[in-house]
Amino acid sequence: MPPWRLDPRRNRSPPFVQYVSYRTTHPSPLQAAPPSSPPYNLAHVTLAQPRQTKSRSQECYTDGMRTPSPSSVVPTAYWHRLDDGHIQCDVCPRLCKLQEGQRGLCFVRACENDQIVLTTYGRSSGFCVDPIEKKPLNHYLPGTPILSFGTAGCNLSCKFCQNWDISKSRELDTLADAASPERIARAAQQLGCRSVAFTYNDPVIFMEYAMDVAQACHEVGIKAVAVTAGYMCDAPRREFYRYMDAANVDLKAFTEQFYKQITIGHLQPVLDTLLYLKHETTVWFEITTLLIPGENDSEKELEELTQWVMEHLGPDVPLHFTAFHPDYKMLDKPSTPATTLTMARRIGLNNGLRYVYTGNVHDMAGGSTSCHACGQTLIGRDWYVMTEWHLTPDGLCLYCGEPCAGVFEAQPGTWGAKRLPVRLNELAR
Repeated sequence: MPPWRLDPRRNRSPPFVQYVSYRTTHPSPLQAAPPSSPPYNLAHVTLAQPRQTKSRSQECYTDGMRTPSPSSVVPTAYWHRLDDGHIQCDVCPRLCKLQEGQRGLCFVRACENDQIVLTTYGRSSGFCVDPIEKKPLNHYLPGTPILSFGTAGCNLSCKFCQNWDISKSRELDTLADAASPERIARAAQQLGCRSVAFTYNDPVIFMEYAMDVAQACHEVGIKAVAVTAGYMCDAPRREFYRYMDAANVDLKAFTEQFYKQITIGHLQPVLDTLLYLKHETTVWFEITTLLIPGENDSEKELEELTQWVMEHLGPDVPLHFTAFHPDYKMLDKPSTPATTLTMARRIGLNNGLRYVYTGNVHDMAGGSTSCHACGQTLIGRDWYVMTEWHLTPDGLCLYCGEPCAGVFEAQPGTWGAKRLPVRLNELAR
């Protein structure tokens, strides 16, 4: 975890040096254009210094992990120096090449003192307890509350962003709440949350903070969930997901044209993240695709997308098709018709996927989980309210005994659709 502090609780060592590749050994329908990056320069790796004691009122934390300065700036590991003197950030496929004082497109990673630093460690745009189904995760601890937070900035430039006030914020005043990783873990415990979500903006860009929060949560039995676009280079991706228990990955479309023109990114790195999660980790993950009229909702594209998921990820990865509403720079597009979502769900099911959902619309059938073997309802949902539960304590269908893919507890949660904004400084320490 950069900077590599050899804390005995972690029993971990720095990553091996390797090249970032946009390709995996798994077959894929598209070839990506971006170049791969040179090996990481780990010469800046340092050992942890002795722990110092500071007041809780200060915005720097001494928790045995990373120690931010009062300005919430911490050094990072995934960068290297170019021959022309620029410093290249190697966290995501943008590979931003920065001079002293410049920030990357994400706005929160910057070049300071000839290195890439994270400028928002320990700062949040706000905390809220949500139903976990809102992430959306339908097969991971259903019915439980999840403490959700984000920071500012994003490494994509989606014209339809529905959290643009956070993801495109260039005002650090947006980051009103300060909290150490341990403080967040304690808050999740106090609030009865089974997990913490890094959401609202992509945790890829604040990965150092997210990983420390995940570590602190694990020490008290709280799970860590990433809500992400999956736009990440290989080596930091491997580091990041060693700390995540579950993820929802936005597969924004299934054409390079869409990614290039509408997100100012590329499709292949996202597919690589999905392949990595499926074939090289035990992270539970689900996929979300927001369907935008006239952009990514054709029957042809939906056929190709669902066939790819079936062939490369298998039938048990849940897929959520959600409704678009006009926002940010796409105010000229209409909202997604419910019939489009129903069509997308039908195509996914016809192509062999077992768990295909509709979202952002009232559709009890499209929001409920059915047994792929006998067709009976396993988990009934009305929006985020659970109406039926027909699973055994070990996740089997009560009617036919067939396993349901997911991570379930013996009894489901009862949080329902409640949304609870939280100010950490108002909780007992």
